[in-house]
Amino acid sequence: MNLWVIFLTGLTVGGLTCLAVQGGLLASVIAAKEEKKDTVFPTVAFLLAKLVAYTALGFVLGAFGGAIGISESMQIVMQLIAGLYMIAVAHNLLEVHPIFRYAVIQPPKFLTRRVKNQSKSKNLFAPALLGAMTVFIPCGTTLAMEALAISSANALLGGAIMATFILGTSPLFFGVGWITSILGDKYRTRFLKIAAVAVIYLGITSINGALSASGFYSNFNLQSRTNDKKYSEAPISQSVVINVFSNGYSPNYVKVKKGSPVTVTLVGKDAYSCASAFRVPSLGVSKNLLPNESYTFTFTPTKVGNVPFTCSMGMYNGVIEVI
Repeated sequence: MNLWVIFLTGLTVGGLTCLAVQGGLLASVIAAKEEKKDTVFPTVAFLLAKLVAYTALGFVLGAFGGAIGISESMQIVMQLIAGLYMIAVAHNLLEVHPIFRYAVIQPPKFLTRRVKNQSKSKNLFAPALLGAMTVFIPCGTTLAMEALAISSANALLGGAIMATFILGTSPLFFGVGWITSILGDKYRTRFLKIAAVAVIYLGITSINGALSASGFYSNFNLQSRTNDKKYSEAPISQSVVINVFSNGYSPNYVKVKKGSPVTVTLVGKDAYSCASAFRVPSLGVSKNLLPNESYTFTFTPTKVGNVPFTCSMGMYNGVIEVI
């Protein structure tokens, strides 16, 4: 999965579902203003505080995932669950079957009441405080994002996941129901169904990333790569240097000989993304690189085949082909 897809999810279904849960709070704060024309300040204060609060939450969740030493297997399971949950939420929006209504998780009523009480305040800082308090009444899609933040086991990546998602939801909150009032219920329903497709894509991407991180490598992807002339003409070398960037690995395809020792050196290039959490599942190699750190490991391939490598969330991957 990439952050752009997460942003689009926030912009579409994430914004609409969260607007249904939290949008009324912002509207009530604006209504409490004595000067009804002044809606920009409370809206901006609400959204900025919400962004800061959720980014901090993502940072904490990612750090928590790393601090408690979530095993790679648990990370994969959590990512699979998050992907399946997003697909279930999308099926509810598409009204595929009544059973998917149970995918919509409602926050505890006592929390909802407390936050709504705060929304009636005319205090200058009420919008900002209310925006920050929305972390206590998340919508279903937000919970899936929080699960991804934990499974990242990385504070910076967890913060980036939540910040990107919240930024995506912000345009709809800025309008506070603008789409509904302009398009009407009929077109809003159609828009929700289109948005559900984006959530299904995000869910599938999450599941695909988890499978990749587990060591599963799609034969289709591998075949398309090895049939590419650029990859088929890659030189054979027993000494491999892989540069680790924030957007992936370079090279992400190398060739080595069977039966001879292979030395692989990872070189961090200001990598702050999932790519820094390098994994080779079949070799048991697991290394969380610092942004500019280098790391070397060796192995001796005993059979012809492919040795996939990936980041901890399966967002970036590559393969070492043994010939």
